Amino acid sequence: MPVAEPPDAVPLPPGAWLGVLGGGQLGRMFCQAAQAMGYRVAVLDPAASCPAGMVADEHIRAAYDDAAALDCLARRCAAVTTEFENVPADSLRRLARGCVAAPSGDAVAVAQDRLAEKSYIRAAGVPVAAHAPIHSVADVDAGPDALFPGILKTVRFGYDGKGQARVASRDEARRAFEALRGVPCVLEALQPLDYEISVVVARDLRGRVVSYPPSRNSHRDGILALAVADGSVPPAVAEQARVHALSLADHLDYHGVLCVEFFVLRDGRVLANEMAPRPHNSGHYTQDGCLVSQFEQQARILAGLPLGATDMRCPAAMLNLLGDLWFDEQGRRREPDWAGVLAVPGTRLHLYAKSEARRARKMGHVNILGADAPQLQARIARVAAVLRLPDA
Repeated sequence: MPVAEPPDAVPLPPGAWLGVLGGGQLGRMFCQAAQAMGYRVAVLDPAASCPAGMVADEHIRAAYDDAAALDCLARRCAAVTTEFENVPADSLRRLARGCVAAPSGDAVAVAQDRLAEKSYIRAAGVPVAAHAPIHSVADVDAGPDALFPGILKTVRFGYDGKGQARVASRDEARRAFEALRGVPCVLEALQPLDYEISVVVARDLRGRVVSYPPSRNSHRDGILALAVADGSVPPAVAEQARVHALSLADHLDYHGVLCVEFFVLRDGRVLANEMAPRPHNSGHYTQDGCLVSQFEQQARILAGLPLGATDMRCPAAMLNLLGDLWFDEQGRRREPDWAGVLAVPGTRLHLYAKSEARRARKMGHVNILGADAPQLQARIARVAAVLRLPDA
């Protein structure tokens, strides 16, 4: 069957169906953004109950590689996207036979493989950290000394700090590789890091593109804890990152919302770390800090609508809410003080309706706005204190 072509110049009318593979919180927020513009949304996810399925107009309960279910989704929807990168790339390729699939299976496949990802990033003219493929202990032994100290990462399925280990020496790398059960890995040299940023871009089906201001990101235990977009990233650094992100989207011929994470080194250089072929936690600030959020951009792209403005309304930040907040120091269940959070001016609470709080599970986020950077930082500190976060 031929691959479906992008829709013509007439956008999809309200009432048309859009689809999403994946029923997590990113799919939920996509549903809400698309429905706010009058579209109906079908979600394909194997779970009986999931955040996106709760709000979708239709929930197709099936495995992501279920051919009959994928064909049903393609018949129902004019265009389909994904909410996480580990959906089978072949599922997106199958969908593309009957409807528009954005991003493409080929683009998602690149993001699923750290080595392929780094090759694509370099081919786009974007610098990355020195690294080497590790398929055996012999590869560890043959690796350049310059890769130590480094980080050993699995090539596939690693996220939020999972599937990776810091290694100070070759001996530590050998042990870490064996602990990861010998799956293909990449060994990446640690960098003289100053801070980390990310840039979210939206590229439509005809190659038109917009980008959001970069967020400055802080992590805890490998999971994004705070993303701040307050203009504190120096203009030269922000421009480097923006140009790199747009170059990568163009090189991939990418359609949809893409996040590119960067290391900013102490000498001012910017290196690409990794990319996510979907909306990203670090872009959640756009829900309240920008006129058009990353999720609305995703819906606009599928519907063939013009891309929206990405200007900041005011400085904004996203504070991640993990399941740890639902437990006290003795491990007893508690409900976080949402009234206290919302008593802080400029706050908006976004919870994902997950039935069970577990440690390190993403349960929601708080977006925080301020008239200027100092006010924003003061409000972030107040919210963190209410939630009794470790570094408050």
